[in-house]
Amino acid sequence: MSPDELERAIDDRFPGCMEGRTMYVIPFLMGPPGSPLARAGLQLTDSAYVAASMRIMTRVGARFLPDGDERGFVRCLHSVGRPRQGPPPVPSWPCDPQRTLIAHDARNLRIVSYGSGYGGNSLLGKKSLALRVAACMARDEGWMAEHMLIMGVQDPQGRKRYLAGAFPSACGKTNLAMMRPALPGWSVTCVGDDIAWMRFDSQGRLRAINPERGFFGVAPGTSEATNPVAMATIRRDTIFTNVGLTSSGDVYWEGIGHALPPGVTVTSWRGQAWAPGHPEPCAHPNARFCAPASNCPSMDPAWEDPEGVPIDAIILGGRRPNGVPLVFEAFNWRHGVFLGSAMRSEATAAAEHKGRQLLHDPLAMRPFFGYNAGQHLQHWLDMGARAGARPPRIFHVNWFLRDQSGAFLWPGFGHNARVLAWICARIGGEGGAVASPIGMIPAEGALDLRGLPGVRHRELFPMDRGFWERECRELRDFYEENFGRHLPREVLQELEALEGRLRKM
Repeated sequence: MSPDELERAIDDRFPGCMEGRTMYVIPFLMGPPGSPLARAGLQLTDSAYVAASMRIMTRVGARFLPDGDERGFVRCLHSVGRPRQGPPPVPSWPCDPQRTLIAHDARNLRIVSYGSGYGGNSLLGKKSLALRVAACMARDEGWMAEHMLIMGVQDPQGRKRYLAGAFPSACGKTNLAMMRPALPGWSVTCVGDDIAWMRFDSQGRLRAINPERGFFGVAPGTSEATNPVAMATIRRDTIFTNVGLTSSGDVYWEGIGHALPPGVTVTSWRGQAWAPGHPEPCAHPNARFCAPASNCPSMDPAWEDPEGVPIDAIILGGRRPNGVPLVFEAFNWRHGVFLGSAMRSEATAAAEHKGRQLLHDPLAMRPFFGYNAGQHLQHWLDMGARAGARPPRIFHVNWFLRDQSGAFLWPGFGHNARVLAWICARIGGEGGAVASPIGMIPAEGALDLRGLPGVRHRELFPMDRGFWERECRELRDFYEENFGRHLPREVLQELEALEGRLRKM
């Protein structure tokens, strides 16, 4: 959409759109106060849900209004697009889906959202500012805004490493950030589960902050078994959307992990009576919880450090049922950027596709790129090559390998700490690894599989030449169709190098 078309679309929608409704004025800050990366904004909205959620997800207060200097200040305008005449309907979730408009004007630091009440489209400090607009700021100012978790990992000897991780939706990003390790003596702390703003410090180390103040997580599948830390986090001061509601006043969703008490009934997210065995789900697959980070029992002590935490490794991942090993390490930063460009994963409820379609999702940023994706990859290459930079190692993981019967080969969840232990060993120069065409994989015995009956090293690290040759062909097609002349030359050279290594297998 051209700038002139955008202005006409705004003029066509916004005049009178809040009539009869309450307008909320929300000054907010993304990032810890005092951080060189922190950015302020102001959101206007006519949604009480948005106002309450922004108080959880961002730092809110009049002190964040500009004081004569508006440089870097982001203006955010939102309306559900339903002027109120008379009492609101019940149930009420106002929107204007036929005229929905979400626009990001990064050049003028402006975000406009009309007609949608969905959190991703209405909490404008989140994906809109913190990724799409911030990515443009980061390109221009020499830092990075990425769709990444940030976590601390401490070994039994007390050595602590900080990792950032890029994963598409439904790949266990929040579960990983809040993990309770199954390895004795290991501990994990959470800095953030969704977005990382990163810059190289004066010593050449990459440092990251979490620009958010809360968690906006997917509810279905969250339970004491899959993520006990998240369950502890959402016990109070939490907003739930599109979940089931019990007659006892509790929330309910698929995979919550406990049966309904006798006599308790449920109303589904559609407002209809629901009971176990009903053909429709109780909660929408993308139902959400919005909870303060201060509720999380595993928050890292440095999560609000204005300087950020030092990143020792970046982890890339995706949901791949076959072919892609459990973990491997990039040969170098440039090779790691190539791996990020080649990320693929099965689609999820948060995407617009249904079923188990395999989608390309470079750097887990496909829905969130704020500018040309090829230039975004080039920015990564430039950041790693800048004078004095000591870029972190890059790894790729895949928790979702399946056998021929469809059963998972890896137990996942807390046992993912075994993979993190190998990554931390590699950072420290201790982990055994062998070269493969796609990267460095754990040597036999380097990955701790003790206490995992039936889990075999060779099944976790498939290396099928035919599989990777197909991957290369499909990746070339993806590059040509989606990047064209904007694909960095170094990325194409890495693909050619992979093809050459495969020919030598």
